[in-house]
Amino acid sequence: MLTERVPVGLMSSVVAPEKPTSNTMGPKEVELILVKEQNGVQFTSTTLVAPAPTETNVSGEEERETWGKKIDFLLSVIGFAVDLANVWRFPYLCYKNGGGAFLVPYLFFMVIAGMPLFYMELALGQYNREGAAGVWKICPIFKGVGFTVILISLYVGFYYNVIISWALFYLFSSFTGQLPWVYCNNTWNSPNCSDWADNSSVSDIYKATPAQEYFERGVLHIQDSNGIDDLGRPRWQLTSCLAVVIVLLYFSLWKGVKTSGKVVWITATMPYVVLTVLLLRGVTLPGAIDGIKAYLSVDFLRLCDAKVWIEAATQICFSLGVGFGVLIAFSSYNKFSNNCYRDAIITSSINSLTSFFSGFVVFSFLGYMSHKHNVALDKVARDGAGLVFVIYPEAIATLPGSSVWAVIFFIMLLTLGIDSAMGGMESVITGLIDEFKFLHKHRELFTLFIVVATFLISLFCVTNGGMYVFTLLDHFAAGTSILFGVLIEAIGIAWFYGVDRFSDDIEEMIGQRPGMYWRLCWKFVSPCFLLFMVVVSFATFNPPNYGSYTFPPWANMVGWCLAISSMTMVPLYAIYKLCTLPGKFCDRLAYAITPETEHHLVDNGEVRQFTLHHWLVV
Repeated sequence: MLTERVPVGLMSSVVAPEKPTSNTMGPKEVELILVKEQNGVQFTSTTLVAPAPTETNVSGEEERETWGKKIDFLLSVIGFAVDLANVWRFPYLCYKNGGGAFLVPYLFFMVIAGMPLFYMELALGQYNREGAAGVWKICPIFKGVGFTVILISLYVGFYYNVIISWALFYLFSSFTGQLPWVYCNNTWNSPNCSDWADNSSVSDIYKATPAQEYFERGVLHIQDSNGIDDLGRPRWQLTSCLAVVIVLLYFSLWKGVKTSGKVVWITATMPYVVLTVLLLRGVTLPGAIDGIKAYLSVDFLRLCDAKVWIEAATQICFSLGVGFGVLIAFSSYNKFSNNCYRDAIITSSINSLTSFFSGFVVFSFLGYMSHKHNVALDKVARDGAGLVFVIYPEAIATLPGSSVWAVIFFIMLLTLGIDSAMGGMESVITGLIDEFKFLHKHRELFTLFIVVATFLISLFCVTNGGMYVFTLLDHFAAGTSILFGVLIEAIGIAWFYGVDRFSDDIEEMIGQRPGMYWRLCWKFVSPCFLLFMVVVSFATFNPPNYGSYTFPPWANMVGWCLAISSMTMVPLYAIYKLCTLPGKFCDRLAYAITPETEHHLVDNGEVRQFTLHHWLVV
């Protein structure tokens, strides 16, 4: 038996050449086996042998990496969407807006807008396999919205990492026999410091609890600043904690999803373990049941108040993490055939259930505080940083083994924050390296550049007056601008690219075309909802403030410039695209709104968007 292996190109006279396909990875080989029989008859058989897989595709570009396991992707999405706001925002909104009745508008907006937009972003990223800017090869004139969401994620990183550094500072401070926010005999305390038990001797206007003074005077040192125009130098304690956070982020992201997908196994699951432990402890405390009853008490009359519906809609917009480019970036690393529909339902549902579940934990402790100090629940119930850095630490300090409980609680805050921060950073990194291909080979250096730049800007937030900078960024960086970004994104996909074409893409991936419900939401309901939210956001705008401090006009101008800088990416890039394309204006417009893969159709005068059918079909 004679065996010989030769390239297929040399055997063209023996074996018919294979028809080239789009997924051909390289030259194939043919194994030719000649078998001679005694009677002189010769038989031949051939076998196609595929060469070892390479790291490049037919165009010579490196294949896009994918998640190591499906669960890595799900945990990353859940970890990003489930953040500190699930603990400090939703439970308070529920309590303030009719208790269980608040779930009616919340679930309504979840179904008509939250889930459809979540599904849309996952499908968009998975099909196009690029970041927030690169996916707009489907409609180039809208690429500006990709840069909008990348900028928003970058801006949020400037102050979100500071919250994690506060949690880390509290964590380090908890490793002590007596927690530092229990008494008023510390160097940072003011004469107005008073324990709850002594509140009858101090005016409510000036009274401050030890926990409140520890946060504002012991951690932030806000008493050493007169306002945003008097920041001072960065405080070394918070700067050190911020540096640790930045290092953690870098080594979680530097190798891409291969490393971040492993980190989320801890950061995305730990909060559920801690929340469960805290709930089991909380429900045993006196007054806890009263707190939970107040959380769930149903007042349907509150549904007649338009503000309740607006707050439910706002919570949906921000709690799912749509519009930051993170969902697009994460899903772009999925396998092409991954069932993104199922993922969207699972992850968005888990996010909402987590918000609801955390309310039991929060209000069991708030009920305990109300009972312990014999005050009404609304005296201790609050949202935002005051809940997790003042009220909750104060409640934990009264428990036996308080230091242990404090360590557990702040580890939870740390893990809640770190994977959300990882998502925001990944949105920026993936979005830019996909747009500027030369950065692919230098991902580690580019990641280092992004995290260091974020660290340097964040230093303004760890000065004596850093809380004022933090408040300004929190108010302007991702408010109206992110609603505007998602609105333009929805219009670009459902109207210009076409909801029917988008549905074809999804069917190509998962073998199932989205139902009429999803298509109607994408084309009509969600854009109308987002337009309403943008209008409401402008109409109900209030200048930021911190306590009794009012920001000067120049600070508000800086904040608006920050918000507008991201939103202007949409018109600026559209103008740039129209000006750089060849031909008359109609030709340039046709190229700008047609997918890049179909520009040859424009040359033949076939432009789908110039037909009435394109705009009417669902």
